[in-house]
Amino acid sequence: MQQRRLGPFSVSALGFGCMNLSHAYGAPPAPEAAEALLLRALDRGITFFDTAALYGFGVNETLVGRVLKPHRSKIVLASKGGMTGIDGKRVIDGRPQSLKRDCEDSLRRLQTDVIDLYYLHRWDKQVPIEDSVGALAELVRAGKVKTIGLSEVSALTLRRAHAVHPVTALQSEYSLWTREPEIATLAACRELGTAFVPFSPLARAYLTGTLLKPQEQLEPKDIRRQMPRFEPANYAKNLDLLPDYLRIANAAHCTPAQLALAWLLAQGEDIVPIFGTRNPRHLDDNVGAANVKLEPRILERLNALINQKTVTGPRYNAATQAEIDTETF
Repeated sequence: MQQRRLGPFSVSALGFGCMNLSHAYGAPPAPEAAEALLLRALDRGITFFDTAALYGFGVNETLVGRVLKPHRSKIVLASKGGMTGIDGKRVIDGRPQSLKRDCEDSLRRLQTDVIDLYYLHRWDKQVPIEDSVGALAELVRAGKVKTIGLSEVSALTLRRAHAVHPVTALQSEYSLWTREPEIATLAACRELGTAFVPFSPLARAYLTGTLLKPQEQLEPKDIRRQMPRFEPANYAKNLDLLPDYLRIANAAHCTPAQLALAWLLAQGEDIVPIFGTRNPRHLDDNVGAANVKLEPRILERLNALINQKTVTGPRYNAATQAEIDTETF
């Protein structure tokens, strides 16, 4: 697979997001299936793996640590702190002492001496960003973390953080149907030399063309059930965009999933999307996107078809939106 720069690291152009192996999308797969999928990703050339303390309240890091420990020298390992599970509840806590505790717990679960890229999972708005980033900087100086990142923050917050310590990567949702990073954060990242890591690059399966009846297909505890775009009335309107999208994929001689990922890769060499899947066939399909080159006319058709003006519904409900710091249209 082609490589891209992520701060001091050379990583596969597509990374693997490990969350849904343990968290958020209904019942997780059996441990042996999850292990096989991680090893398959490694075999397909993926060298960038993304997890977090929150995912499964530590279960995901434990899985990733156990499976990938023998291959640690071959991969760039990212995890996140500042949003964890405490007494069965999700807690955002960006206090310095909490971040240091989170990091120690992650190191233990991941079975590693150092985390290559350690994100502040959410900015705790009760704590100045400078204080939280200062704690991450101390972890770098202590040799427990090589580089630091931020997740779901605005351009202004990124600049404030970067003034304390260089921010290697900013992670946020970005895809054809989620264009908020184009407001300001992408430009700020490029100004500061910060890589951009899009999560949910396939629009939470919408852009694969396989999620046609979410109310029937999604498990009861799937987080998409709480997202406005997947509400029946909104999703019906969004489905109206899919036939033309599928025609564009056919014209580009690729699958719908590959089209979505290739569009992101075409947005800049400083962009390293991370996708998640539980399906080996989908994994292989997604990896193939790294070899898809989209002509300018295809990119123009995609941009005109699916964008912030044509998609119906915000990406988060009001409660979740209040927890993040990203710009909105």
